[in-house]
Amino acid sequence: MTNITLFGQIIYELDRPLFNKIVSAFQSDKYSKGINSWTHLVSMLFCNFSRATSLREITNGLLSIENNLVHLGIANKCPKRSSLSYINKNRTSELFKEYYLKLFEKFSIGETFKMKHSRIRKKLYLLDSSIVTLSLSLFDWARYSHTKGAIKIHTLLDYEGCLPNFVLITDGKVGDATAAKLIDIPSNSVVVADRAYASFELLSQWDKKAIKFVVRIKESTQFVRFKERELPKEKWEEILIDEIVLLENANTRSKYSKKLRRVVVYDKKKDIIIELITNNFNWTAETISELYKCRWQIESFFKEIKNHVRIKTFVGTSSNAVEIQIWTALITMLILRYLKSISKYGWCLSNLIAFLRMNLFVKIDLYHWLHYPFKPPGKEIDTIQYRIFE
Repeated sequence: MTNITLFGQIIYELDRPLFNKIVSAFQSDKYSKGINSWTHLVSMLFCNFSRATSLREITNGLLSIENNLVHLGIANKCPKRSSLSYINKNRTSELFKEYYLKLFEKFSIGETFKMKHSRIRKKLYLLDSSIVTLSLSLFDWARYSHTKGAIKIHTLLDYEGCLPNFVLITDGKVGDATAAKLIDIPSNSVVVADRAYASFELLSQWDKKAIKFVVRIKESTQFVRFKERELPKEKWEEILIDEIVLLENANTRSKYSKKLRRVVVYDKKKDIIIELITNNFNWTAETISELYKCRWQIESFFKEIKNHVRIKTFVGTSSNAVEIQIWTALITMLILRYLKSISKYGWCLSNLIAFLRMNLFVKIDLYHWLHYPFKPPGKEIDTIQYRIFE
């Protein structure tokens, strides 16, 4: 049996020297006389792991293991509510953003992307945004309408690891295509996006960077057919149109003057017709259809992060506090996916999170618990199977 809690062992797995380098770069502890940056990080990670709903729950939860705080790297006393509230408002959220991005580079948790009948060898990204509604009376800086407040989490998701490679947090009014222009997508990659990103100015920007895109377009977009391509015989019910086109409207064509490929797909499950455009002329129509179907991963990611960590309700009301909570939530998701990927037990992510939450302060070896969650430590499993009626 170990003398360190599961939560303490998880915190121990984090790269603290890396975090200290980032702290030095941002000088976030220069004028700090209360809670240092590491204690701040641990407190917010506890908020997400335990799904604490208030600063009181965070501080009381840590206070309940005050004798074990040293295992979390907290040398001083348990942080106070007033101190935690102050640093959430005043310590830059860029510190936690940078740490997440560095950890994302370090943890190799994704599998190689392989698509059936595909020649794709480039990095695949999924682009979308999610709105988190807020109370306008408390979050007056996040005005979305006359009566509602909201923020938008613009996300570039790495398909392999199903975790964000880039996140931009704005108020709810900022358009998706406008925010996408600020996202630095790597050259020679593939991007899949929905109708909100069907801005031809944006698509031209991607094309100049040798980025291949698959984007759903609005039905009102008008094209001039340049060449019709032969449809696959085995997918005649799914692939309705495959053609090379030019934009018809002169104003729109001035933003994107090159040829495009238009593929129209029928979705049997939803009974809808989907129009897609791409700047790749070598993929099969089936590959383009399959690429667009990959979008379900980013939708699943938004559902997971809203359901499993704390980003629908916030423990601070300032824009900086909200961003800190979102970035530490992403760090939490990264840790959870890493633990799931190294475990020998076939954890479902939701079950792993639920079981971990119930055992945060249990003193048991983390890897034994991950691999054999229902086997008591130090005991062998009886593999003999008995017949009930014998």
